[in-house]
Amino acid sequence: QVQLVESGGGLVQAGGSLRLSCAASIRISTINTILWYRQAPGKQRELVAFITSGGSTSVATSVKGRFTISRTNARNTVDLQMNSLRPEDTGVYYCRAQRTVAPTYDYWGQGTQVTVSS
Repeated sequence: QVQLVESGGGLVQAGGSLRLSCAASIRISTINTILWYRQAPGKQRELVAFITSGGSTSVATSVKGRFTISRTNARNTVDLQMNSLRPEDTGVYYCRAQRTVAPTYDYWGQGTQVTVSS
């Protein structure tokens, strides 16, 4: 079983920055894709960004130019750098690990709260 622990959430004013970290219990180089999602109150969970084992990245249109995803294999962490935060970025941010080759798996972390005040 893969354990994912998110950290770095908190309360920040609009325009500020936060850096979220997702720490995995295994070598992240063996995980095909690590993704960050968020869920605002009363809304569906949405994909924010992902990074592959090959280093390819993608971010949602709504955060493009403001959020950056990166990985540090030596620490088995995937970070989400969030700049120019807006109140609409408020929500619980979750990390997800997917392996699509055998043995396949799909695990989620417990989430970390991000609150952006106006």
